[in-house]
Amino acid sequence: MAKNRIIDLTQPISEAMAGVSIEQSKSIETDGWNASTLHLYSHSGTHMDAPIHFDVTRQTLDQIPIERFISRAWVIDLDGISPSEKITLNHLGSSRNLISHGDSVLLKTGWGKYIGQSKYRDELPRISEELAHWLGEKQINILGVEPPSVADVNNIEEVTKIHTILMKNDILILEGLTNLDKIEKNEVTLMAFPLNYKNGDGAPARVLVSENLTV
Repeated sequence: MAKNRIIDLTQPISEAMAGVSIEQSKSIETDGWNASTLHLYSHSGTHMDAPIHFDVTRQTLDQIPIERFISRAWVIDLDGISPSEKITLNHLGSSRNLISHGDSVLLKTGWGKYIGQSKYRDELPRISEELAHWLGEKQINILGVEPPSVADVNNIEEVTKIHTILMKNDILILEGLTNLDKIEKNEVTLMAFPLNYKNGDGAPARVLVSENLTV
């Protein structure tokens, strides 16, 4: 039996991220155990958006069926795409023919290598309106991207429009992925587990892929 390769697509939470602070709350010396207090922006690092994030629907993270967090996913290689370029259906090439209703899609742009640089946020490749509609028509389950957003975060009109198209089509959005370059297969099992908190508009998520496990 082939060994099951698991790849972690998650950025470790750290104080280098905007909206994150980590304080020591308890220590072995004074309390008998170590513990930390975490202050987290709900869309820090690798995270999942809930529809209420843009008020597309009132659905919050804790209302999303957990069955949706594990699915077959197709890894689409877009490495080499230009900064600020809009990702269109043509960029998917023949890979578009592999995607079935209910599948998830991971877009590998190589953008994870810019984490920590201004370019990571300000020049991100993003989803075109055409592709957002197509993904909706395919009824995909989860769309995962390496940049911190599926749209230009400096353009509120664009970021609202693209999120709205995807969310109206019941697509879960994963942003801030990393390590997609370590995936060797184009068909994987995606496992994405956001923090489960009441009325969540979004949350950091632990995201893994398995190259051998099937669902």
